[in-house]
Amino acid sequence: MSIDLKQLKYFLAVAEEKSFSRAAERLHISQPPLSQQIMKLESELGVRLFARTTRTFELTVAGKALMVEAKDLLARMRMTIDTIRQIDRGEVGRLRVGIVGSAMWGPIPRMLEQFQTQYPRVTWTIHELGPNDQYEALRARQIDVGFWREPRFDEVFLKHDQLRQDLCFRENACVAVNEHHPLAKQPHIELTDLAGEPMLTLILANSTFSRYLVQCCIDAGFQPAIYQEATEPQTLLAMVGAGLGVAMLPETTSRVGWPGVVFLPIKTNPPSANLLVAYAAQEDAPVLRAFLNIVNPPPAAG
Repeated sequence: MSIDLKQLKYFLAVAEEKSFSRAAERLHISQPPLSQQIMKLESELGVRLFARTTRTFELTVAGKALMVEAKDLLARMRMTIDTIRQIDRGEVGRLRVGIVGSAMWGPIPRMLEQFQTQYPRVTWTIHELGPNDQYEALRARQIDVGFWREPRFDEVFLKHDQLRQDLCFRENACVAVNEHHPLAKQPHIELTDLAGEPMLTLILANSTFSRYLVQCCIDAGFQPAIYQEATEPQTLLAMVGAGLGVAMLPETTSRVGWPGVVFLPIKTNPPSANLLVAYAAQEDAPVLRAFLNIVNPPPAAG
C-alpha cells in the first residue's frame, strides 16, 4: 500500500467542498489529476470513499471515517513539522550550563533572562562547577557550555579534546577591604599595597583563578600572606566585612554591595578576571548555537 499525504490532502478538500470542481479550485489544480488521485486512493484502500449519483455527492461510511482520521493525521504532521523547525532554530530542547560561582554576579543572569525570553520552550539548568570539573563535564558531554575565569586553558589541550574557549566578558580583579581599613579611603591602590596584608582567598587547591591571583602577586614582587581559604565568594566577603583580611575578587562582585566592605580598583597592571565561555568545537546543536549568539552576538551586517 502506498498512500501519501498529498492524496489525503486532496481527499479532504473534496470531502469538505463536496465538489471536485470546487476542491480543484481550492487546491489550485485542474480537476482531472484530482479525480485520478482520489481514484488511486480508493484503489489503494480497496474501498469507495464517495457515493456518487447524478444528483448527490456524499461520503460513504468509510469516507466519513477516513475524513476524521485524515484531519487528525495532517494536523499531527503539521505539528511535527513545526516542532522540527523550532528544534532547528534552537527554540525547543535543553541546555546545561556550567558556571563558576562568581559568574552569577556578572553578565550571566542577564544572558539567561534574555535566552529564556527568546526561547521559552528550552529547558536550561545551572551546574556550579570549578573550571577543571567543567572541562571534564564538557569532554563527557555532561554540560553543553561552561563559564570560567582566567587563566585560560592551554589551546593545545582544548584542540586535542575538541573544545573551544572564547572571551565572553572583560573585567579586572579588584580588592575588597573592610570599610575601616586604612586603604578604604583611597580611590585606587597598587597590587603591592597588599604585601603583608592577611589575604582571604577561595580554596587554592580548587580554584585556578585564585592560584592565578597569587601568581600575579608574586610577579608584582611579593608573596601574599594567605590567612584563610573559603569555598564561596560570599564567605570571603563576610570575613572581609568582619575585618579579618582583604580579598581579590572580580570587579562585578562590587554589585553585591556587602555591608562593611569597600571595593578598590587596582591602578597598575590589574589582574584580569575575564569571563570565558567554553563549548565543544564540533557541536552544532541549534539550542547551543542560539545561546552562543546571545553570549557573543554576531557582528551586525554592513
